[in-house]
Amino acid sequence: MRIILFILLLAIAFLKFTFILPAFAIEASAGAKIFDANCSSCHIGGGNILISHKTLKKEALSDYLENYNQEGIKAIIHQVQNGKNAMPAFKNKLSNEEILEVAAYVFQKAETGW
Repeated sequence: MRIILFILLLAIAFLKFTFILPAFAIEASAGAKIFDANCSSCHIGGGNILISHKTLKKEALSDYLENYNQEGIKAIIHQVQNGKNAMPAFKNKLSNEEILEVAAYVFQKAETGW
């Protein structure tokens, strides 16, 4: 029974990554351009020139973004839309699609270690 369950979970994981990752790749490419134009002046290389411990690295995002470990992209989207403290809100500057693209880019870079 365990072997069947393991094979089923493995098949689900394979299908999930097969169909989801290419979409993230497209978003990340556009997201990189949006990040460079809007975010890199403060967050160059995933860092933070204003508040050094609030970087875009996975460990830092896990610490200061609510629900990052459960819903990483949603947590990043919320931060980009609403801003906080020194970070401005981008909901009136970027479209919803642009915010999704930059959030996917930041998530991908955070997960792979900038």
